[in-house]
Amino acid sequence: MIVEISGKIWFWKGPAPWCFIKVPAKESREIKAIEKLATYGWGMIPVEVKIGKTKYKTALWPKDGAYIVPVKASVRKAESLKEGVKISARLEVITSLQ
Repeated sequence: MIVEISGKIWFWKGPAPWCFIKVPAKESREIKAIEKLATYGWGMIPVEVKIGKTKYKTALWPKDGAYIVPVKASVRKAESLKEGVKISARLEVITSLQ
């Protein structure tokens, strides 16, 4: 499954700070529908993400009935991205069928 999304980068100041973008509700529902084919536990969904010219593997995190996409520091540096900037991302969900 491939999903195209866009959203603003936001910063979470938790014990292990990260930057994220939120997966919109519609796309989150589509991903949730195939969760059992993809999750490796705790609702985490493995994905390959493409932002600009940069590709990387990570996992979607469940949050507030949707998912969020971690945006690694190396990706933000490579693509010159900062908190609050609206970006587009291509998510390819990695399932057990692949």
